[in-house]
Amino acid sequence: MTTRHHRTRLALALGAGVLALAACAPSSSSGGGSGDGGSTTLTVWSWRVEDKAAYEKIFAAYEKEHPGVTVDFKPFKATEYNKILATGLAGSDGPDVPQVRSYGGLQTTVASGSLVPLDGQVDLSSWDENIVAGAKGKEDGKLYSVPLARQATVLFYDKKMFSDNGVQVPTTWDQFIAANETFLKKGITPLAVGAKDDWTLPIVHEILAGSRFGGTEFQKAVQSGAKDFTDPDFVASVEVLKTLEKYMPNSVTGVAVTDAMTLFSSGKAAMYPGGSYDLATLQKANPDMDLGVFQVPPPPGAPAGATGTTAGWADGNFAVNAKSPHKDAAMELVKWMSTKEFGQMVADDVKQISAVPGVSYSDPVLKDVAGNLDSSGSPYLLLTDFRYGSPSGTDLLGKGVQELFLGSKDATAVSTELNKGVMTWFKPAS
Repeated sequence: MTTRHHRTRLALALGAGVLALAACAPSSSSGGGSGDGGSTTLTVWSWRVEDKAAYEKIFAAYEKEHPGVTVDFKPFKATEYNKILATGLAGSDGPDVPQVRSYGGLQTTVASGSLVPLDGQVDLSSWDENIVAGAKGKEDGKLYSVPLARQATVLFYDKKMFSDNGVQVPTTWDQFIAANETFLKKGITPLAVGAKDDWTLPIVHEILAGSRFGGTEFQKAVQSGAKDFTDPDFVASVEVLKTLEKYMPNSVTGVAVTDAMTLFSSGKAAMYPGGSYDLATLQKANPDMDLGVFQVPPPPGAPAGATGTTAGWADGNFAVNAKSPHKDAAMELVKWMSTKEFGQMVADDVKQISAVPGVSYSDPVLKDVAGNLDSSGSPYLLLTDFRYGSPSGTDLLGKGVQELFLGSKDATAVSTELNKGVMTWFKPAS
């Protein structure tokens, strides 16, 4: 994901009880080699400040299975993490196992020669190829990291509010619009969108209009060069957001995403379009809220056979620092991160959809999201394919949708500028 990591910003701003660690120069690994009967301390760096307790629990289990190994988990503020990590990897004070970004965000770290290739050490052949792609070098195709989680776009809804107002989960676009109208007439904000934060808007676009432009089939067409973002179906999908603006908070471009989340968690909005990464934050904000999720039905004009879809992407990977004095021990830890044992703990303790296949989910909401992703998932296209250059697809569409809501651009202009920007560096496969 980008340096503006979604979940940490939300959790910090909503006062989820997390501690932001100071971005001071961290200490290096300590201890002797793991093969000499001594002890080894492996440092693991991350931007997941809010998950510190969960990771400490997870790594305690690893330590129990690997006597003589201690794992020191050090999280840093997400907005400062990229700089801290680059400095650490360039010197001798870096982590043994860094959490690294995915897709385009990984490439600078790969190009610096800071990571050990994992080919032949870790087998991800049975994993989702869109997820594994986020852990590879774009130029050489080598595997440099193990994906942590699959994130998904999600339309959360308040089950009690739906029931109290006689609204059923919609299965058609007309029913979806009727539900929005019902809430609007009762003084309830139907869709809690925070458009002040432009990074949220490509996600909102995927949730509300992904089926309008065609999901996976559109991705294949763009990759091959058969279509681009000026395609009528994509333009129409951007127009869907303008159509739905009246169901969002007034002056939506002045509403921060944290305000939108509070609007929803406090019972003043019926639905919240966000990500699976928001689940734990929403549950902490209102533990009594009966959360549900559903996929938005295809809008009129959607490609033939279109159904509701859940867009997914890889979020964060773990790698081995090429300068680690404990590379063998670090490699063992990263290998373990590809196992079902680790993946199950990510699901249970971190409350994320694990990248490891075959993991089960005890949380009913997370189970539903994971099920949607498995059964009708599509790529979060502007992240999985269009963050390898500058300007990135997500940046362009985020700013473009803001201008759409402000009335300074229409859907055609937004789509045309998106296409013009990414085509300065994107080269179709054909």
